Amino acid sequence: MSNPVEMIMKMYPAIPFQKLLGIQILETAPDKAKILLPFRPELAGGGNAYHGGVISSLIDLTGALAAWSGHDAAKGMKASTVTLTVQFLSAAQGEDVVAEGRAIKRGKELIFCDIDVSAKTTGKAIATGVMVYRIAQ
Repeated sequence: MSNPVEMIMKMYPAIPFQKLLGIQILETAPDKAKILLPFRPELAGGGNAYHGGVISSLIDLTGALAAWSGHDAAKGMKASTVTLTVQFLSAAQGEDVVAEGRAIKRGKELIFCDIDVSAKTTGKAIATGVMVYRIAQ
């Protein structure tokens, strides 16, 4: 049987909100996650560009996955985002985007993460994010 963290990693894309967005996990490693968000017109905010809330959600989901990917289940399983800061750099115009997250510092309960979002085909920087995620008893 899988440990609880492995179970979370496996069920992650099937969580209703993640499923609604259509995210696909490309890669996970301890303290790292890489997620693909295929373009769908329903996620556009104006014209053919992703809505900022979609990009913010992708940053949040990627940071959380990076935090879970290096977590010791013995330290708790209750989780939430504490803070999320997003800097939008350019529009993602009708294109798939990839988010790469890193857990850069782990405290007793808080995990500090950096996330970068770029266009899949061109590598153009779309947004960056910084988040604090909490996993506790």
